[in-house]
Amino acid sequence: MRHRPIALDPADVQVKIRGGIRPADVRRARETVAHLARLAHEPVLGAKVKLATAPGLAVKQRTAEAVLDVQGRLIRAQASAASTRTAIHLLGDRLRTRLLETTRDWENRRGRHQQRPAGHAGGERRVVRSLAAARAVPDEAVVDMEELDYDFLLFIEDATGQDSVVYRTGDGYGLAQVEPRPDLPLPMCAAISVSPSPAPRLTVEEAVERLELTGFAFVFFADADTGAGRLVYRRDDGDYGLVSTAHA
Repeated sequence: MRHRPIALDPADVQVKIRGGIRPADVRRARETVAHLARLAHEPVLGAKVKLATAPGLAVKQRTAEAVLDVQGRLIRAQASAASTRTAIHLLGDRLRTRLLETTRDWENRRGRHQQRPAGHAGGERRVVRSLAAARAVPDEAVVDMEELDYDFLLFIEDATGQDSVVYRTGDGYGLAQVEPRPDLPLPMCAAISVSPSPAPRLTVEEAVERLELTGFAFVFFADADTGAGRLVYRRDDGDYGLVSTAHA
């Protein structure tokens, strides 16, 4: 059953600006996001907007980005245009679409998640390989993870170039890197905690063994030969999944 809409006060929408942004556009962005928050399938715990301007070849490119924390799940939309006002308008259209899509398929995706097969009962387990997500900042990686309905996602962190993983924690999200960097830009979402520990250097066989011994959902590690970030996990079919970045 869907909750009754909980109003989000425009003053509660946090806005970060870069470049020459008019106060009227900041107010418009707050009001747009607060109004659309009523469409969320669950209570909106927080909302953040980033408005920026960057010089282009012919005109100044204006961008608007919003991230909504919907009961712990992040929903993101962004848009760009020649003016901040137009960018905010486009952002509103895209955020409305994302919220409606998420509301429509929320229960269906939860149902599919609960009905996953238990895996085969016996036989030798294979290691099935796949490639990680593209370069992204941590907030984008979390949004991608949520849209895919994953519990973790391997990617290359855009600012530092580090092989990294985002994952769900009990009270938000976590971020781990092969070699944690102190110059990592602070995530836009305060719910992302950054691990200070480097990834252990392991072979695939050692990582699989650690996975079985610990019972963790996944093991993130640096390849013993190349140092590239990799991740092993248990697949629904009973085999092991091995995810590698383009660095591997």
